[in-house]
Amino acid sequence: MNKFFFLISSLKEFDSFVEMGTAKKEKQRRERHNDTRDANLKVKGENFYRDAKKVKHLSMYKSGRAVRNAKGDIIKAADLQSSDIPVARVDPNKKWFGNTRVIAQDALSHFREAMADKKHDSYSVLLKRNKLPMSLLDEKDKAESPAARILETESYEHAFGPKQQRKKPRLMTASNLEELASITEKDQQQYEEKLELDSTLGLMGNSILDKDDFTQEAKEAIFHKGQSKRIWNELYKVVDSSDVVIHVLDARDPLGTRCESVEKYIQTECPHKHLIYVLNKCDLVPTWVAAAWVKHLSKRFPTLAFHASITNSFGKGSLIQLLRQFSTLHSDRKQISVGFIGYPNTGKSSIINTLRRKKVCQVAPIPGETKVWQYITFMKKIFLIDCPGIVPPSQKDTESDILFRGVVRVEHVSSPEQYIPDLLKKCTRKHLERTYEVSGWARFEEDPALLEKAGIEFIELIARKQGRLLKGGEPDETGIAKQVLYDFTRGKIPWFVPPPQDENSENKETQKNKDVVEKKESEK
Repeated sequence: MNKFFFLISSLKEFDSFVEMGTAKKEKQRRERHNDTRDANLKVKGENFYRDAKKVKHLSMYKSGRAVRNAKGDIIKAADLQSSDIPVARVDPNKKWFGNTRVIAQDALSHFREAMADKKHDSYSVLLKRNKLPMSLLDEKDKAESPAARILETESYEHAFGPKQQRKKPRLMTASNLEELASITEKDQQQYEEKLELDSTLGLMGNSILDKDDFTQEAKEAIFHKGQSKRIWNELYKVVDSSDVVIHVLDARDPLGTRCESVEKYIQTECPHKHLIYVLNKCDLVPTWVAAAWVKHLSKRFPTLAFHASITNSFGKGSLIQLLRQFSTLHSDRKQISVGFIGYPNTGKSSIINTLRRKKVCQVAPIPGETKVWQYITFMKKIFLIDCPGIVPPSQKDTESDILFRGVVRVEHVSSPEQYIPDLLKKCTRKHLERTYEVSGWARFEEDPALLEKAGIEFIELIARKQGRLLKGGEPDETGIAKQVLYDFTRGKIPWFVPPPQDENSENKETQKNKDVVEKKESEK
């Protein structure tokens, strides 16, 4: 019996202990709950069934109304309807300066010196250019603008002082009578030249005769390919859509197939885009020539040698690896676009087919096969854009240069035999003899006056060997000339423009020759 009562008393003490601990925890929970109470806590009464977001939304409708008294008179006008004069005061806040970038003059000078060398380095990639004041590097010279020399033209006191004159300062004018007379004479001479030019245009039917007795319009009708407004519109579409621009060059004449105006446009207007060179058709030149051109062009932009072929290509792995590096650099983007630009018939579409290992672009050994730009998927993060061939206008290029670069279709040339002498100067005699198995035409290398005669004899020899004679036994000069031009543009006749020699290599060879001469003299 005593054991039973002892057990009951122990249970009562345990229950009281448990209740005491539970009450203590409940008290702590309530205190913690009261501390964390915020505006979103629902309290019985007003807005019990609405959260803070809903209350704020409903208050927005009440704030726009006018406040009225018991009689209905407006005490406070509604928002945007008050006739009171607004007070133009803004509460000062340090957040005004939170999104500005300020740089000291010494820091700017250090930045300009540090970035000047790296800016034009094609092997250094500057990411997130929009976060740096790159425009400060291209600051124009103050001497170029006439406003910078305004005090030299008119002094400060005549413009703003007590002796001010109510007129604009006359810039770029003569300071004395002699300069005024010279300027007047120069303007009169330009005016007379303009009148003479206009009269000449009127008499000749808007055409100026050249020394070859061919009008400019007659030349442009044949050799004005790749310069139409439609072609340039396609080019600008490709440049604007591309993150990486690949300039395709012909390995036989890289400098002749360069579009310097397009490169300048990309550097000035789109400096954030990457530009690289690809020397296509490197299989048509010796290995040392391709290597020398790659070394020479790499000083300006990254350059790769390439041979476009679906089955047996060269340089494909290097180009793919380079494109993957550009994709890794722009990892913040979902994909990058790679545009191919260059002269017609340089192999832009063939390079794309080589990368894809199938015929995704229409190709042909004639210029102008690609009419519009094409978007091709290469990888998940890399897209390729094909562009029609462009020919930037140049005053230095002759008809022969334009024809030899494959810009014009040979069948559209009316007198192809007149370009054979220029072709003979570009090619080596032994290569022509080996290709057509003829020999014996005039040696114009010794006497340049025999160049025209050499061209005629060269065509006659090929025509008589192949039996292409007209009525009366005359050789078919037009047909043979077209055939030779076809072979020249399509790579059957070996030719290339020699690469420029490096100054370091010249110095090494000169020093080597001097050492050999000194060694021989010492032996004697």
